[in-house]
Amino acid sequence: MRNGLHRLSALERIDMIADEGSFKEISSGINFYNPLNFDGYDEKIKLAEQKTGLKEAVVTGCCTINTYLCMLIVMDSHFMMGSMGAAVGEKVYTAFETASYQKLPAIAFTASGGARMQEGVISLVQMAKTAGIVKKHSDKGLLYISVITDPTLGGVSASFASLADVIIAEPRATYGFTGRRIIQETINKELPDDFQSSEEALKHGAIDMIVERAQLKQTLGNILKLHRR
Repeated sequence: MRNGLHRLSALERIDMIADEGSFKEISSGINFYNPLNFDGYDEKIKLAEQKTGLKEAVVTGCCTINTYLCMLIVMDSHFMMGSMGAAVGEKVYTAFETASYQKLPAIAFTASGGARMQEGVISLVQMAKTAGIVKKHSDKGLLYISVITDPTLGGVSASFASLADVIIAEPRATYGFTGRRIIQETINKELPDDFQSSEEALKHGAIDMIVERAQLKQTLGNILKLHRR
């Protein structure tokens, strides 16, 4: 089996990508709630908060990258595997809505196991919600770049992660919908080692390029420069 890159936290990613001191968080007040009163959910969230220092699985805000202003959306797989519930969906929605209003390009770093099971159908609604606001952002002629990191699966891969104008992936990142084990058990067949890898996705045209982590900031800066308004 392949090994992806070390999984960065959202704050580590922001430090690596944003120009020093430029990141200004938005929507910090949009946090977890338990819409279905799912048993044990509150305790899981408290543990995730203690582990990561975050209030939810995504951090959003404006920053500059090589001096070019943009909206940054960064998911954190250390917070309940980056799963997308109502609060995550709302933060992503607000980020794109703000970017549209301010005529900013948007960049999303995705890292998620998919929909958050503790929120049931409410988590699935976030797929349509985020896809819809990406469409509005696109209709204004604004740039959206998606950066696939390990892993990007389920409802996130099937919604805003795959709807960008430019889709970049880190090397050896897992990118797909249903997890490898479930597919393997369903079809009762051994899957190739590169199944759902960013390399396989590139080969089949599902992404535009694979970029080494050390080159990501420069690559994003170059794309922002080409598309500056």
